[in-house]
Amino acid sequence: MLAKAMQSLAVAIALTMGASAWAQSALDPAAGAPPRQPEPAAVRPNTASLGPVNEYRLGPGDRVRITVYGQNNLTGEYSVDGNGMLSFPLIGQVPAGGMTAAELQRAITDKLSPDYIKDPSVAAEVLTFRPFYILGEVRTPGSYPYVNGMGILNAVALAGGFTYRAHEEKFYIIRTTNGHREKLAATPESDVRPGDIITVRERYF
Repeated sequence: MLAKAMQSLAVAIALTMGASAWAQSALDPAAGAPPRQPEPAAVRPNTASLGPVNEYRLGPGDRVRITVYGQNNLTGEYSVDGNGMLSFPLIGQVPAGGMTAAELQRAITDKLSPDYIKDPSVAAEVLTFRPFYILGEVRTPGSYPYVNGMGILNAVALAGGFTYRAHEEKFYIIRTTNGHREKLAATPESDVRPGDIITVRERYF
């Protein structure tokens, strides 16, 4: 009988110690818990900035001011046509499409000198950018003047806002860069570039 009582007491002590260890691990999640996995890095939206204006490459619809110092008859505002050409007095057509303003002024300088003007001083600056286009679930789809630094939500506001069917978080942008056309996924934080074609997607209920 004494041996049986001692055996029962030993079992009770073991159960009590096991329960105490379980309670301690419950109070302290770190005790006996598997190692925590690192938090995944936040996914950054696919945004694209126009960048400094002096790096901007001209395209059809852009308007530039060209100053030829001491030559008032040559100084003025000029547009890049649908073929990327700019018509300039004396020298004719200049392939401005794809050039920066600095590259354009060098091209005009090279064409003017030395046949027309000796050591010409030329400056070029972008006055207005080609328009962007917005389609899909906006109230007034169409083309709108581009303003440097604008984003998707600015474009939507110009187009009268979203329709009730619009998905307000997901967009597509068709963008042409150096003659290469690509389709990009965009978010409300994405930037817009001149000539972009933005599609506001439909929300499915």
